[in-house]
Amino acid sequence: MVRSGTPFSPTVSQLDPVNNTRFYATPLPQTFLPSLSFGLNRFDIMAIRVLEIIFFFYFASHIPITLFIDLQALLPGHVYPQPLKDLLKWYAAEFKDPMMLAPPEWFKSFIFCEALLQTPFFPIAAYAFLKGGCKWIRTPAIVYSTHVATTLVPILAHVLFYQFPEEPHPGPQTPQERWLLVSIYAPYLLIPVLILLTMLMSSTYNPTSKSVNTSAKSKKRN
Repeated sequence: MVRSGTPFSPTVSQLDPVNNTRFYATPLPQTFLPSLSFGLNRFDIMAIRVLEIIFFFYFASHIPITLFIDLQALLPGHVYPQPLKDLLKWYAAEFKDPMMLAPPEWFKSFIFCEALLQTPFFPIAAYAFLKGGCKWIRTPAIVYSTHVATTLVPILAHVLFYQFPEEPHPGPQTPQERWLLVSIYAPYLLIPVLILLTMLMSSTYNPTSKSVNTSAKSKKRN
């Protein structure tokens, strides 16, 4: 006697070679695969949106940090009010960062690039990532993230391996002090790298990534 499947789940007759008996298996419903794909797409969209919000806060917070703290290394002292100068001195003493009070020339060149090239980009990038899905930000974001990640490599190496003098502005001496200062600079390496990977690999910003994934899926189906 042959059993029939449900109207919505047709059965497939198969032969068990061990027991020499026939059984019936219900294949995976065709509607399951599109729903699974839809779920993954929604997860990707949510993940990208979370990253965009992180990028927005990164660029938005960078504006006052650059204008009120970082540029003190380049501009004359009378430009800034005393509370901002005291804030910089507190930071340099608390985290053992003499580069902000007596920056070497190579460090000044990085701050100059930050002032001239990066600062005008900060509000534009903050707007783009707050709005979300702005594909026109892709190329500028790639240029920015590559540039900043490159500058952070020598800064972190300097913090970890340079023998800082203890006067007039003490630098980190112990491993704990060095890693504490690294933790201050590390986000300015990690987040640009994350921006770069998002711009290169996310289908939201890189149409090539979406077409490659679609082509791979079609090949698997064939």
